[in-house]
Amino acid sequence: MVKLYNEGVYLRGGKEVIPESEAAAAGIEAAPADAKRGTIAYSILQAHNTSGDPDMLKVRFDAMASHDITFVGIIQTARASGMTEFPLPYVLTNCHNSLCAVGGTINEDDHVFGLSAAKRYGGIFVPPHIAVIHSFMRENFAGCGKMILGSDSHTRYGALGTMAIGEGGGELAKQLLKDTYDVAYPGVVAIYLTGAPRPGVGPHDVALAIIRAVFKSGYVKNKVMEFVGPGIASMTTDYRNGVDVMTTETTCLSSIWATDEDTCAFLTEHGREGDYRELKPADVAYYDGCVEVDLSEVKPMIALPFHPSNGFTIDELNENLEDILHEVELEAAKVGGGKAGLTLLDKVKDGKLHVQQGVIAGCSGGNYGNVVQAARALKGKSTGCGEFSLAVYPTSQPVELELARRGYLYDLMEAGAIVRTAFCGPCFGAGDTPANNGLSIRHTTRNFPNREGSKPGNGQLAAVALMDARSIAATAAAGGVLTPATDLPDETWDESCEYRFDSAPYKKRVYWGFGKEDLGSALVEGPNIKPWPAMEPLAQDILLKVCSKIMDPVTTTDELIPSGETSSYRSNPLGLAEFTLSRRDPEYVGRSKAVDAVEKRRVAGEDLAEADPALAGVFGALAAAGVEADSKATEYGSMVYAVKPGDGSAREQAASCQRVIGGLANIVSEYATKRYRSNVMNWGMLPFQMEGEPNFEVGDYVFVPGIRAALDGELTDIAAWVVRADGSVDQIKLAIADMTPEERAIVKAGCLINYNRQKNA
Repeated sequence: MVKLYNEGVYLRGGKEVIPESEAAAAGIEAAPADAKRGTIAYSILQAHNTSGDPDMLKVRFDAMASHDITFVGIIQTARASGMTEFPLPYVLTNCHNSLCAVGGTINEDDHVFGLSAAKRYGGIFVPPHIAVIHSFMRENFAGCGKMILGSDSHTRYGALGTMAIGEGGGELAKQLLKDTYDVAYPGVVAIYLTGAPRPGVGPHDVALAIIRAVFKSGYVKNKVMEFVGPGIASMTTDYRNGVDVMTTETTCLSSIWATDEDTCAFLTEHGREGDYRELKPADVAYYDGCVEVDLSEVKPMIALPFHPSNGFTIDELNENLEDILHEVELEAAKVGGGKAGLTLLDKVKDGKLHVQQGVIAGCSGGNYGNVVQAARALKGKSTGCGEFSLAVYPTSQPVELELARRGYLYDLMEAGAIVRTAFCGPCFGAGDTPANNGLSIRHTTRNFPNREGSKPGNGQLAAVALMDARSIAATAAAGGVLTPATDLPDETWDESCEYRFDSAPYKKRVYWGFGKEDLGSALVEGPNIKPWPAMEPLAQDILLKVCSKIMDPVTTTDELIPSGETSSYRSNPLGLAEFTLSRRDPEYVGRSKAVDAVEKRRVAGEDLAEADPALAGVFGALAAAGVEADSKATEYGSMVYAVKPGDGSAREQAASCQRVIGGLANIVSEYATKRYRSNVMNWGMLPFQMEGEPNFEVGDYVFVPGIRAALDGELTDIAAWVVRADGSVDQIKLAIADMTPEERAIVKAGCLINYNRQKNA
């Protein structure tokens, strides 16, 4: 059902895929460098590029969006850097810490801060429970040929003709300061769709099939996924939105779709017919790769714990329950770390898997079409009075109004489902946490370890398997017995469901303040809202202490800084930093803070060798090895080694939490995503890479002389020395991938705030 091409391809006439090696024989004369200009992505990116160089982009966006986990930090960064107004539409939604259930007043304090910031700087404020961030942006801002930047990794509006990118807060702060998003022109991969989904197959099924095919190989990593082909017409725009939002889980940079009459109808229904224009590739367009998907062959899918790429068809799973579930149990044992475990084989009864919970929610699951199909499957049925429960979160108040108007909420509730308001909590561990040892099936975006809210360190472990709303509803109708939606009669499903958009909740509750800034209006800051701590500029030489070493194949941002209830503390940089790596390496924070305390003494005038006796031995070992090092001038910081960190969320706190407690660098084999690497640099940390196995352990040191000067060079061969506890010294080779001039200057300055202050001085 999914085929990957092992070379670049030409797309001719929008319907003929021709491998590059066969282009000449097919009569194609255009060179790849010329034909790449025929992609939709090329035209949109260049229309927003201010550099004049088509290969090195400096992008200005049309609008931005943040939610209540991220907007406080972004605004604090921009304020400290000299911002006086929001120069582009900036939407502040409150869909993550909506329940205000943890930490007393701190969550609602963030919401009040957001409203006061919207009034002061001219923003758009969406109160809690009104809409999840991406639904609001689809309904009100996405349009053909636009670009939108969001501080959430699932910022994806490609099905509406908008190239949207999820990045860390530093990149949004740059836009607020009228700077640019700087990136080399990315590769563009065609996602060529043919056929039509069979009845009961939903957008999550299509998305999970694609993710399974491309994630492990990195086929679309940091590239643009451009959806083309005749199969697009077989899906409604609402259905396409559900596929599109999950492209984030492939590690791509952005997405874009060819548009058609259905796109126009969607925008027209939302009062924005003027935002439509037809987008399609040129008659001959070149792509750096191609993923061909026959939609008619896609079957109901399930992504088992602990990643969206761990996908199987539900039929495959049911036919091989014992073998597949055993593998998941082994992985769960690693997640539990000896303190918690997860059993799945005991949930198989009479050859069928019984699940404990179902959730349909968020920017992927709560869309109108998904909820309608779930209601159709459950009408007149019962979810039962046993262990299984079902919760449904429509994605916005307008969607919920229409579901109520047409009776779909009645059908869900009458069947035993619990219907809630627009809230992202089930996607990141802040709502509907299952019972210990429970298995939840969810139409949400992620199923990383502990993403559902359990705490292995406290002896708890639950897990999530991702499924489409249609199969979740079929399972609910079977009382929790895993059931693919295609087991229900074809007439159960009708994807052409009517929808009427009612903007009343937005007109009555949303603060529309763009262009109405009032600098005389005060910011309201609750007691948990703290400014960013001061950072020192980068010294010429640095000494890194290895404070954590993570050898897992991939480290997610949820492991770097946990989601869930800890999210409530994100307006307090030092308070949140106490949770850094807490679920992966609980000793890390103490180690890093000890390093930071010594560095602060050096900044105050002490010699490192005197501030920490252990460092006297380090500098002595370097001297004995013939390596010149000045213990008075060398900057001292902590370092994390990870094989491939940064998969998942765009949250800048995955980097800032390291930085504010002494982090100075990461050493990695590779970075999982561009956005995490950007966060590292925006917070003044060095994004080192090295080949081969690391020859150091926690407690060892890495000395990197001349690093400040090295930032002016090629960065491909950076000499460093490992100093071990036994006094032995070995030289190693580090490198840093391409950095823009601005990124080099930011790291030298110590962080983005310092850079902007220097620039504006």
